[in-house]
Amino acid sequence: MLGAVAGVCTGYTVQADRDPDPLPPLAQQAMTQAGGGKPPEKLSAAQDRRVRTDGDLRKLLLPRPAGTQKADADQGWLDQYGYAEYFKAPDAMFEELSRGSYRRAALSVWEKGNALTEIHLVQFRDDKELGSRDFLTGQQSYMGGSKWAGNPGEAVPGSDTGRLYVYDHPQTKAGYLPLYTSRALAARGDIVMDIWMYDSKPIPKKTAMALAERQLERL
Repeated sequence: MLGAVAGVCTGYTVQADRDPDPLPPLAQQAMTQAGGGKPPEKLSAAQDRRVRTDGDLRKLLLPRPAGTQKADADQGWLDQYGYAEYFKAPDAMFEELSRGSYRRAALSVWEKGNALTEIHLVQFRDDKELGSRDFLTGQQSYMGGSKWAGNPGEAVPGSDTGRLYVYDHPQTKAGYLPLYTSRALAARGDIVMDIWMYDSKPIPKKTAMALAERQLERL
């Protein structure tokens, strides 16, 4: 899998590609409907998550917090080419997204002082294969490495496999302020949530986790 270059991060790792193992056929008896065979009532638009996620994906992004300003960066929709550019090897990532049936992505970026926050919502067509879960697993696979967070991260409440990574050490360069980083990765349905935070001072884990939880709730 390829490493992201969201914001100012660099680097990538590659795992061997292999076809997913086929799932065994379901082996269970047909279930009879309760209530004399009456079909269940349709969910309302508020109850049916599919109605929300098939609509304007940008509306599921967290609103920009008070006191912050819109960053001078890409905002709104990202097509497959645009999203692949956020990775160290965009051509290879474009192919990987194609294999995973990439559908679309929405992006919001805001800043306050030296702090910058990026939220990516990446949606896949999970009708034949779970491209969203494959993408999530691939991105999480390298985050514990020393060139990245350097730790296994912490579980994001409300998500079965979501993780928050607060980098152990900042990036440093002579003549520049240190760059502290955190990244939260989680999936709900066919959408992968990818949140990056950067600052010139340490990022509180509590702050990064609260943001991840709020964005996950909107999905």
